[in-house]
Amino acid sequence: MLSLPVLVVFLSLVSSLPLSLQTALLAPIHKDNSTHLYTLQIYLKTPLQPSKLLLHLGASFSWLDCYQNYTSSSYLHIPCNASLCASLHSLACSNCYDAPAPACGNDTCALFPENPVTRKATIANAIIDSLALPTTDGSTQGRLGLVPDFVFSCSRTFLLQGLANGVTGLAAMGRSNYSLPAQVSAALSSPRYFALCLSGTPSDPGVVFLGTSGPYYFKSLTSKIDLSKSLIYTPLILNPVGSTVITYYLQPSDEYFIGLTSVQVNGKAVQINGSLLTVNENGFGGTKISTVDPYTVLKTSIFKAFTQLFVSEASALNLTVTNAVEPFGVCYPANDVFSTRVGPAVPTVDLVMQNNDVFWRIFGSNSMVRISRDDVDVWCLGFVDGGPNATTSVVIGGHQMEDNLLQFDLESKRLGFSSSILAQGTTCANFNFTSNQNLN
Repeated sequence: MLSLPVLVVFLSLVSSLPLSLQTALLAPIHKDNSTHLYTLQIYLKTPLQPSKLLLHLGASFSWLDCYQNYTSSSYLHIPCNASLCASLHSLACSNCYDAPAPACGNDTCALFPENPVTRKATIANAIIDSLALPTTDGSTQGRLGLVPDFVFSCSRTFLLQGLANGVTGLAAMGRSNYSLPAQVSAALSSPRYFALCLSGTPSDPGVVFLGTSGPYYFKSLTSKIDLSKSLIYTPLILNPVGSTVITYYLQPSDEYFIGLTSVQVNGKAVQINGSLLTVNENGFGGTKISTVDPYTVLKTSIFKAFTQLFVSEASALNLTVTNAVEPFGVCYPANDVFSTRVGPAVPTVDLVMQNNDVFWRIFGSNSMVRISRDDVDVWCLGFVDGGPNATTSVVIGGHQMEDNLLQFDLESKRLGFSSSILAQGTTCANFNFTSNQNLN
């Protein structure tokens, strides 16, 4: 990747700032209520323009629709014979016979951007342009910091189908050297860390921190809390087989897998075939983390055993199942479920990692989904059946991540997780985005 200094950018003024003062960058994350997908806002092009992108934990590179209103004075094509093209694992070289434009260039490095929802892909130019995000000290939002040599792919407009309104592309957060976090860390000469905090409050944003292992400060009732100090760590597992639509030969998956050893409900283990929890040489099995799956998806045999145990444990709380509401399999009348500060009072679910002392605890706020419409008012268990032939046995979805801080430490190849921060008296919506700079 090209190497240029990091600058501080205002939308109408550019001035430099010493790298030592730029501790990290951040972006607000919003949830789209219609698609249940997460978006973040970045600034792209010259002059800088706000761009709303789908947040995708598993993608290798970002992409943007270059066929609608893409105007920038700073974009560059990447020649097919450039070392940068080779490092992108490009499988094609693009030629175009129209007027030169971001989406049109001859002898240009090409990639295959894809939509993770529709599973459609296309061929498109890889280009370089300016990207900017707010700086942060972990406590507040600061001025914009510029990454002038951000590498991404153009795409065609049809790839936006099925995404939230206003989305113009995808922000890749995967393990690749050309994901958004990797390129920010390279530009800042900072360690490869990023931390994700998805808001469980629909009207208020969560946040992603880029290029820092902390602090991550959030407001509480009495003070502010540094959530970097409350993390438990588990190794990140490499899946040897990628799952992209266009297969990149001998390239492992850039998705994030963790080593689940058991699932427990109220401390009782769900009866699972242990081989399903490991990733085999063909890339099947195991547990991954996904922001494009709204709810946790379980292979059928795991789903059946899990829901049976949950129903049994819930019956001790005098909870009796009612008619299920799709896509869920277990629901309870809302009036029968008490509330606590960590959500509905239901059995706890523990995702146990390398030993019994390392577990991600899921309380009612993350295990249950409220459905209230017409004559239906129920709390449903927010886990869905992925079918008997699911490639991945457990896919931890967005709802289970809300109001949990997740730190992706690519230096030590580990995941840090907090479990629900509601138990600490704060939420992912409690980061202070107040700034003296007008970023919009």
